[in-house]
Amino acid sequence: MAAEEPVADNVTSLPAVTVKAATDPYVDVGFATRRPAGVTKSNEAVADTPQSITVITRDLMDSQQSQNLSDVLQNSAGVSTNTYGRRGWDDFIIRGQRASESLFADGLLVDTNNRVAQEVFGMERVEVFKGPASVLFGAVQPGGLVNMVTKRPRPELFGELGLTVGNYGLRQVTADVGTPLKPDSKAAFRLTALAMDSDDPTDYVWYRNRYVAPSLTLDFGERTDFTILASHNERHYIRQQGLPVNGTLVSNINGVVPNSRFIGEPNATPYDGEQNRIGYALTHRFDSGWAVNQNLRYQTSSLTGMFVTAGAMAVNSQTMARSGTQQSFKGDSFGVDTNVQKTFAFASHQHSLTFGIDYRHTNEDRLQKTCRVGALNVYNPVYGAAINCPTNFSTDSNDTLNAVGLYARDQVRVADRWTLTGGLRYESARTASRNHLTNSRVDTDDNAVSGSAAVMYDLTHWARPYVSFATSFLPNAGTDVSGNSFKPEKGRQYEVGVKFDTPGKAGLVTLAAFDLTRRNVLSSDPINTGFSVAVGEQRSRGFEFEVMQDFGNGISVTGAYAYIASEVTDDTTAANVGKSLNAVPRHSFSVWSQYRFRGALAGWFVGAGVRGESAKRGYSFNYTVPGYAVADLGFGYTARHWRAAFNVKNVFDKAYYAGGLNNNVLPVGNPRVAMLNVVLNY
Repeated sequence: MAAEEPVADNVTSLPAVTVKAATDPYVDVGFATRRPAGVTKSNEAVADTPQSITVITRDLMDSQQSQNLSDVLQNSAGVSTNTYGRRGWDDFIIRGQRASESLFADGLLVDTNNRVAQEVFGMERVEVFKGPASVLFGAVQPGGLVNMVTKRPRPELFGELGLTVGNYGLRQVTADVGTPLKPDSKAAFRLTALAMDSDDPTDYVWYRNRYVAPSLTLDFGERTDFTILASHNERHYIRQQGLPVNGTLVSNINGVVPNSRFIGEPNATPYDGEQNRIGYALTHRFDSGWAVNQNLRYQTSSLTGMFVTAGAMAVNSQTMARSGTQQSFKGDSFGVDTNVQKTFAFASHQHSLTFGIDYRHTNEDRLQKTCRVGALNVYNPVYGAAINCPTNFSTDSNDTLNAVGLYARDQVRVADRWTLTGGLRYESARTASRNHLTNSRVDTDDNAVSGSAAVMYDLTHWARPYVSFATSFLPNAGTDVSGNSFKPEKGRQYEVGVKFDTPGKAGLVTLAAFDLTRRNVLSSDPINTGFSVAVGEQRSRGFEFEVMQDFGNGISVTGAYAYIASEVTDDTTAANVGKSLNAVPRHSFSVWSQYRFRGALAGWFVGAGVRGESAKRGYSFNYTVPGYAVADLGFGYTARHWRAAFNVKNVFDKAYYAGGLNNNVLPVGNPRVAMLNVVLNY
C-alpha cells in the first residue's frame, strides 16, 4: 500500500463562493409559496398575514391541466365554482356570497360585470382573498375577491410550444416565449398565446378561444421595475343553458332527460366576446427607504349573442316552453392604483406602512331583446324552430361608474411576537344609469368608510393564531319606486384562525372560522311590483381548513375543506327568511397530490385527487341539488427539452349537477374529460 503524502503547512485557503440563482418575484416553484401576495399590497408573505388568502401557483395549475378559472379555484377552501354551469362566463361564490364581479387582474378590477371569461394560460398565479376587502380594493362583494397575476418577462431566453388534445373535440395550441433585450439587463420581452377549439358534452355546444399577451420589461436601473402588459382575449361559443328540472331532479313519467340534451336552438346567434387590455406595473425604490407602486390599465370589452332557455313543462311532461334573449354588451374601463410604502422603526416598534389612492372608471352599454321561441320536446327534440324577436329593444341603457378611494394600512411588530394590522379607507363613488328608451337618467352618489383590524401572535416559531375584523361596501345601482337611490350594500366579517408552518417552511396549513354578514341586499318591493328595496340581509358562518405542501422528496400536496352554514336573515318575501343562500354547499372539499419519481424512474410523475360538495339548496328554487364526489388522475414524463402529461378528470364519469338557477332550469356538471398535453421547450 502506498504511503500517505504529508500535508503541506502553507496551503492557501480560498474564500467560499456561494452561487444563487436569480429569483423572479412572480414565479413560484411547487404548490406552496412563501412569496408576498399581491392582494396584500405589501411585502408580507401569506404565512404572516392575519387573513385567509390562498395562492394557486402555475405549477399546481399545470399539474391539474386547469383549462379555466373554475378549475383553478377548486383548490381554495370555501370557494364554489360553475354554479351556473358552462354558460361561458366565470362564476364563483366565496364564503357563501356571490363574488363573480370581484375579479381582479394585477390588482385592478377586470370589469364591473365580468362578462368575458378569463384565459388562465396567461396567469402566473391566482390569489384568493377571503372576506371583505374594501380597505385595499374599494367597492367589492363581501365574500372576497380573486386576483390573477399575469405572466411577466424573465431575464433569460426561454420558449415553450404546447399541444393539447382531448375528448369532446378538444384541440389546443399554446406558445410561451421570452428573450432578454440586452445582456446583463432587466429589459426583456415575452409573448404568450393560445388557440383552442372544443365541443361540449352537450349536443350542438362548442367553444373557440383565442388569446395573445405580449409584455415588455424596460431597464430603468436597479431601483425601478417597469413592465408593460397587454392582452387580446376572444371567446366564441354557443351558450350551454343546463337541463329542465322536470326529468332530472324531479321524476318524469317519460324517463330521465339525458345530460347531453341541448334545450336551446343550434341556429341561435353564437356568443362573440372580446377583451383588450393595455397597461403597466411600476415600482420605484427611493434612497430614503420609501417605495412607490403604480398599476394602470385601460380595457375594452364586448359580448354579443343569444341564448334560449327553458320555461315550464307542459302537462304532457314532454314539451318544454322556451324563450330567447338577444344580448349586446359593450364598454370600456380605466383603473389606476398608486401607493407608497416604507418599513421603519418607531417607538421601538417595526412598522410596515402603506398609503394609497386609486381611481376606477367603467362604462357599459346594454341592449337586450326578449324573443319568442317554439316549445321543445325534450325526449324527442326537433330543432329549427323560428326565433321571433321584436324590432325594438326591451333594454337600451348605459351605466357608468367613477370612484376615487384613499386608503392607509399599517402593520406593526410589537415585542417580537405580536403583529397588529389596521387599515382605513374613504371612497367616493358616483354611478349614472341612463335609460335610452325613456330618455331618463339616474345619478347615485355613495360615500363610505371601510376598515379592517387584526392581531396575530407568534405562539411558537411555527404557529401563529390571529383574529381579524373587516368591513366592505358595494353601491346598489338603480332607484326605488320614489326615484330615490338605494343605500349601498355593507359587509362585515369576524374571523379567527391560526397558520402553521410545516417543517422547513416548505408549506402552510391554515385553519379559520368566520362570521360574515351582508346588509342592504336588494329585495323585491312587496307593495310596488317590479321595484326593489334595500332591506335584505344574508349571513354565512363557517370553518375552513387548507394545506399547501412541498415535501422535498418529490411529493407535493394541496388540500381544502370548508363547512359553511348560510341563510337569508331578512327579506321582504317572508318565505325566503331562514332558507340557505343559493347553491352554497354545507360541506366542500378537494385534495390533489403529485409524486415525482427518483432513481431509475426519474422524470416520471403521477398525480391523484378527489373533490366534492354536499347537497345544495337555495331561496330562488324549491329543490335540493344532490351532493357529489369525483376523482381525478394524471401522470406524465419530464425530459430536458420536452414533457408530456395525461390527465383524466371525473375518472368514473360521475353524473352530477353544478348548482341551482330556478324552478325550471338546472345547471349540469362536468362529465369525464381526458387530456393529453405535450410541450417542447428550450
